[in-house]
Amino acid sequence: MTKRQGLIFISTAGVLLAAQVVAGEAKALPTLEEAVAAKQDVWGLAAMAEANGPSYEFFEKLLPPLRYVNAQFRHYPIVLSAPNAITKARLTSNGSGINAVAGLKSWKEVGVPVTFHVGKDRELYGEEVKKLDGPHLEAGYLPVVKVGYEHGGVTYQEESFASIDGALAAIGIVFCQFSAQGPGEGEITAHFETPGPWTVSQETIQNANGQIVAWFDDAWVWDESARQLVARVTATGHPLLALATKPMAIDLLQPATGGRRLSPIIYAGQRGRCVATWKDVLDQGMQIEVPEPIVNDAWRALVVSLFALANEDSPNYSAGNAYERVYQAESGDVVRALMLWNYPAQSGRMLLPLLAYGRDKLKFHNAGFKLQTLAHLYWLTRSAEYLAAVRFRSEEAVKTIVEGREKESGLFPREQYCGDIATPVYSLHTDGAGWRGLRDYAAVLKDSGEVERAKTLAKTAEELRAAIWTATAKSERRDVRPTFIPVALYGEEKPYERLTDSMLGSYWDLMAPYMLGSGMFGPGSERETAIIDYLQEHGGICMGMIRFHQHSGLFANEDALDDLYGVRYTLKLLERDDVDRALVSFYGKLAQGLTRETFVGAEGTGLRPLDESGRAMYLPPNATAQAYFLWMLRYLLVQDWDLNDEGAPETLRLGFATPKRWLEDGKTVKIEGAPTAFGPVSLTMESHLTRGEVIASVKMPERNRPAKTFLRVRVPDGWRVIAASAGKQRFEADAKGTVDISSLTGAVELRFGVEKR
Repeated sequence: MTKRQGLIFISTAGVLLAAQVVAGEAKALPTLEEAVAAKQDVWGLAAMAEANGPSYEFFEKLLPPLRYVNAQFRHYPIVLSAPNAITKARLTSNGSGINAVAGLKSWKEVGVPVTFHVGKDRELYGEEVKKLDGPHLEAGYLPVVKVGYEHGGVTYQEESFASIDGALAAIGIVFCQFSAQGPGEGEITAHFETPGPWTVSQETIQNANGQIVAWFDDAWVWDESARQLVARVTATGHPLLALATKPMAIDLLQPATGGRRLSPIIYAGQRGRCVATWKDVLDQGMQIEVPEPIVNDAWRALVVSLFALANEDSPNYSAGNAYERVYQAESGDVVRALMLWNYPAQSGRMLLPLLAYGRDKLKFHNAGFKLQTLAHLYWLTRSAEYLAAVRFRSEEAVKTIVEGREKESGLFPREQYCGDIATPVYSLHTDGAGWRGLRDYAAVLKDSGEVERAKTLAKTAEELRAAIWTATAKSERRDVRPTFIPVALYGEEKPYERLTDSMLGSYWDLMAPYMLGSGMFGPGSERETAIIDYLQEHGGICMGMIRFHQHSGLFANEDALDDLYGVRYTLKLLERDDVDRALVSFYGKLAQGLTRETFVGAEGTGLRPLDESGRAMYLPPNATAQAYFLWMLRYLLVQDWDLNDEGAPETLRLGFATPKRWLEDGKTVKIEGAPTAFGPVSLTMESHLTRGEVIASVKMPERNRPAKTFLRVRVPDGWRVIAASAGKQRFEADAKGTVDISSLTGAVELRFGVEKR
């Protein structure tokens, strides 16, 4: 690693951290035990001290990858589904089965479980992790999953994908192909875990009702006594198998395939349509291309995952487990990620079930987030028609907030601390969420022409905010450093020395980003700073992600990360222009908060490896954990902020937080069709350091003009921006490479002059 030389100081709220770097060599990184015990994000701080700041490569080597779950199938599942399909299949990520038995109540049993085995000794596919190659996605991001496994001198390859054809997609049919390389031939066994009875006829396996659960080609032989199909596998012989998650009527095969026999032609056709369909889904949204292939693969795979996890128009938190349902704020973040990625119609439909969502003990929390999500959709689309279509539901949320406040305190009455902590408290988080929702909705109404109604609601929002500030002044603890801002008001929550030392401290850790995201204290305020500093200095952050320790023995939730709740923490860093801290979150998440190459996230992920090959995950996949990365990538490149604290975005910032490596000589960063509060934006930045310039081509928004627009070019260490010009117009650049381009309109090209320091 290349290191900066000298003594590095990083100051946070008066706390000075020093790292000695001598002659280009740094002291050894903190161990896992030291990182877990530390109150600061010692790994994140070390990444920030690297030349050009945090990177994927830095974080990738710190821990083994995410791999294990507490189900009987042990390896994390990959959901296979057509876009928005109701029926979804579960591929075990080591290739060991389709719809395998989970054996725990927190998981759903899905379809007919089939396990795959290799060799005459019937070793479970993928049993020895060291012999495993994958899983890998087609082209790095498409949901055709490939898993290689070596056994007995033979290297097997398994490929699986879900059909996207109407009737076949509705029953969740998964196509599988097996191949092998090596001396001689291999052997694959597909074992049906449930007793049946099974009937084999015309190369299908049928249940007692005559419905098909499997469909196979002539390479397979049925062993009735063992309930399994067996096939020889060679470099040229590729056995084919299709498994139905929901048993299908036999007459479905005729219109779907033109015949019952499974053949290479049918397999190739199904595969081709699967790939083409998902490419088309991706082509409909915003496009980003950066000079870091893993980032490009990640965002594409994650957009695919959000549509694969959606149940029709329901933005479910997960699939195949107890989280296969919606939650207001968490599912709202999924919908908002799709908004940011330019899927207005789809995200508009997915917002509908959230606007109708109810949960009595969190009704004020829910009402606030309904209005926040609706306002976000409005600013990105300026659709008065959508606003009118959902008016009944939005006014229900408004009524809850306006009429629900107590007269004496001006706050909402006691509500659950959070979904998992039933203790009723006067919640600063809930009041902040309600204030933000009402204030933002009032701004939306004003923009759409309902001026008088907007004034009335804005006045109520101001009153609620004043009550929040009064209650905070009575509840905050200024006798500790940083100042402690509690969730539970009026002395009912004490400061935490180390947040993860207790369950309640861990839940404050989860709720604090929501308090930041509400903006109730104002951009850049002292209290906002105090919340950030408390997270960073009392053990709340690791690798830029929110830490969690439930103290309940729950799998993957001890010495863990609950990173999906960190989205507003990272956004606040970006809003405050704390770029390197935000890049710690970005790369920490990519390297250690998602599975390698398949980009599956979970609600909880353990920091401590279960073995040298992997770490624990709690109930993956998790749509919100996967959406988190999409939020971050978009805001690294395009930021539309309400910096004047009036409820309507007025400032556009472009290229403000790109990693410096992305503009090394010869590299290009490109974003097309990014929806913003002002209209679509496109940006291309081409680095030509050796000839002393970076060229930025910008297509400015035309629908609504921002009050201020800024463009930044973050060049690698050792370089600096000295000036910029667009034609004959020159712009002053600040020390960070930022220029004010508010005067420009339409499609423009700027040339940034750069020189070595």
